[in-house]
Amino acid sequence: MKTILRNCTLITDGFDVQQRYDICMHNGIIEQIGAQLETEDAKVLDLEGNIVLPGFIDMHCNICEPGYENVEDIITVSRSAARGGFTSITCEPNTKPVIDNKTVVEYIVSKSKAQSVVNIYPYGSMSMGCEGKAIAEIGEMYDAGVVAISDGDEFVDSAALLRNVMRYSKMFDLPIITHCEDRSLSGKGVMNEGYTAACLGLSGMPREAEEVQVARNILLAEITGAKLHIAHISTAGSVSMIRDAKERGIRLTCETCPHYFALTESAVENYNTLAKVNPPLRTTKDVTAVVEGIVDGTIDAIASGHSPVSLTEKKKEFDQAAYGISALETAFSISYTYLVQNGKITLKRLAELMSKKPAEILNLTQKGEIAVGKDADLIVIDTKESYLIEPQLFASKAKFSPFAGQEVRGRVVCTIVKGKIV
Repeated sequence: MKTILRNCTLITDGFDVQQRYDICMHNGIIEQIGAQLETEDAKVLDLEGNIVLPGFIDMHCNICEPGYENVEDIITVSRSAARGGFTSITCEPNTKPVIDNKTVVEYIVSKSKAQSVVNIYPYGSMSMGCEGKAIAEIGEMYDAGVVAISDGDEFVDSAALLRNVMRYSKMFDLPIITHCEDRSLSGKGVMNEGYTAACLGLSGMPREAEEVQVARNILLAEITGAKLHIAHISTAGSVSMIRDAKERGIRLTCETCPHYFALTESAVENYNTLAKVNPPLRTTKDVTAVVEGIVDGTIDAIASGHSPVSLTEKKKEFDQAAYGISALETAFSISYTYLVQNGKITLKRLAELMSKKPAEILNLTQKGEIAVGKDADLIVIDTKESYLIEPQLFASKAKFSPFAGQEVRGRVVCTIVKGKIV
């Protein structure tokens, strides 16, 4: 049966925001867009002028299955994603077993189709076991359905290995997604190195730990011509280097996460482990630079950075507490509140950062736009009323957030995946 979304406000190219449109969906595809569409035997949902956006695509998400189902699993992560407006999420390869061969890829793809209410696209590991020692079976994983190559939140110490991965991946035109951290510099640090860390008596992670790796990876991408994507950038220096590299024409994209433009290192005062993330929260100067990078287009995408851990692992002394954040259900509202409501960018630009650009980077040609012939992955949002973030109500197993109790705007009221309300 066909479904018509009646009286939609569309904030996207080719449509007048002052007009109301109908969207006809059939067999998971957008079949028609127009005014007062009439189709016999169609199910009609009147949205009364509410805003419809293309479903968000999360480029950095840990689903934890297989291997860590006690922390998160495909069912809970997909429901959490749907509540946050993400109709497609990616799976970092740091599962158990690691996604470094076609068998694990096929397992995730098949189980996702059976249990997930959103689309799940796995990343393949660039190295065996995410250990940074030997190249994984990239070709086989590509054939099995991976959309990018990454070692997740593990760093690749060997420049020679990364260079070979870049050369090899060009055969498949897969983006290489890198976590930039030099562990010889970050060492045993647990937060940003600086005044706040000194006051708290905590070991710091210097910005150079990120920036040295960003510089190295950009250089290797320039030499090899590979598609490089840098995950969760957090420092002013990283933003500057990426801006300069793009001006030189390097095939380079990058992302950040809401906590890197909404919070500073001061969030960890009083030893607040809920704000312990990696990369760590930085300074006001860094936050300003990240926002500037979003505004001028240096930063291509906003990812949730969803990295669930058990609350038990968070409720430890700061040095011993786990890194991690539950972010799928807050990513849009935090982004809307800090970027759109504050006048930094438009809602249309935010939709591009969370939907269109991720689709382009990952070559998901049917996603990221509201257009005839595209997949009917849509969300309905409410930007008028504010609400409080209440982690205890999250669908995720990770029911905690550094934004708990904060008043925000930008609520997802309906999520549609392939024409079906989920």
